[in-house]
Amino acid sequence: MAAPPQRWPLAPRELDEPHPSRLREDHPERSEILARHAEALREGSPGYLDPSSGLFVLSAGFLAKRGFCCTRGCRHCPYVT
Repeated sequence: MAAPPQRWPLAPRELDEPHPSRLREDHPERSEILARHAEALREGSPGYLDPSSGLFVLSAGFLAKRGFCCTRGCRHCPYVT
């Protein structure tokens, strides 16, 4: 059986603040996205539904618990610096 991947260090920012390359300051739905993400963090949910696409987006809390970056460009990746 393979050993689990080693835990990555988190980026030096709060989990509720996405990296600017993943959610631009001028994104038209930024405030709604951040509100949904904050709710997911508060509730301990793995994520939320994106307001424009309806796709499920993983929260930074869920991704941090996973322990490593999957390199798929997650909006709330807590590892990207």
